[in-house]
Amino acid sequence: MTLVLKAAQVFDGTHMHAHAYVALNSAGQIAALWSDATHVPDDADVQDLGNVVLAPGMVDLQVNGGAGEMVGAQTDAAQLGRICAAHAALGASAILPTLITNAPEVTSRVIDAGRVAARDGLKGFAGLHLEGPHLDPARKGAHDVRLIRPMQDRDLTELLSAAQDMPALMVTLAPEAVTLDQISQLARAGVIVSLGHTGCSASDAQRAFDAGARCVTHLYNAMSGMQARAPGLIGATLTTGLQAGIIGDGVHVAAEPLLVALAMKAPDGLFLVSDAMAVAGTDLQAFNLDGRRGIRADGRLTLEDGTLAGADVSLPQSVAHLVGLGIALERALAMATRIPADIISATDRGRICAGARADFTVLNPDLSLHAIWQAGEVFWRQ
Repeated sequence: MTLVLKAAQVFDGTHMHAHAYVALNSAGQIAALWSDATHVPDDADVQDLGNVVLAPGMVDLQVNGGAGEMVGAQTDAAQLGRICAAHAALGASAILPTLITNAPEVTSRVIDAGRVAARDGLKGFAGLHLEGPHLDPARKGAHDVRLIRPMQDRDLTELLSAAQDMPALMVTLAPEAVTLDQISQLARAGVIVSLGHTGCSASDAQRAFDAGARCVTHLYNAMSGMQARAPGLIGATLTTGLQAGIIGDGVHVAAEPLLVALAMKAPDGLFLVSDAMAVAGTDLQAFNLDGRRGIRADGRLTLEDGTLAGADVSLPQSVAHLVGLGIALERALAMATRIPADIISATDRGRICAGARADFTVLNPDLSLHAIWQAGEVFWRQ
């Protein structure tokens, strides 16, 4: 018997369909999307989800931790599984666990854990994101400045090897800390090169883009501001084909610059990231960031000196924040589903169409989380 889900609104990754039907197969995939009941088999098991938005499972490309744990020195495949499960319950059915600047041996350990996760088909694991250590120390944010360093040949070799073993590998780097040839080699190997934690000029960013860089990490944060005669990375991002992640928590980026970016960029030019830390999916009020204490208070995550250290927001909450600013629901949802999925070439994620994974984020009319489906089964329900 075919399982068919009916919802008041179904978002396919690009368009919204009213009172549509989604058929699933026994392999945990989507079999079809129908705009009405005409094609629904007479013997189908139709589950009417009611007045909800049925959207693809969300895809988060920047997840530092969750379930009380951080990607770092203790990371193995089992820990990655716990972090993936924590974020699935928050609405992101696929994530890139993210290691921020750390020692070379920790980077190697996390890459090895990612290899095991990829080999074993860990549910929710879409690859790795290495944010640093090849950054601009002057734009360190919450990264440990003692561990920031230029890219060496051994670093490049390790990244090129890792790219062959991951579903996706994203690397955040500053143009000041690498050569254009290193960017080109990474891009040719399939690494998603993202510019971030940098004070680079717009021309430097353009050269990195021409060499193969494709993305920008948490637009506006940990980069120089845009000035009349010094547009920097922000100016380059808003006027080139660079795609950018952005944190939609209302803390990292005020409404005005967020709306400017949305107005300037093509519809697929921006995507949402959570930049989540260990507290995600928990009631914890503090966390450890490589020996430094992180504090959770008033919707913010900070170090003890007040430096922002990740964000306390989920992707569904980010979507609701954008809609509250007047952004169309379809665009906000695309920024959390299809667009990030396309960036990592995960064409079976982030959309509702035949052959895609039957991963769904189900939202109430107020855009709060109603239910999560993974591989055609309910993973969490309100």
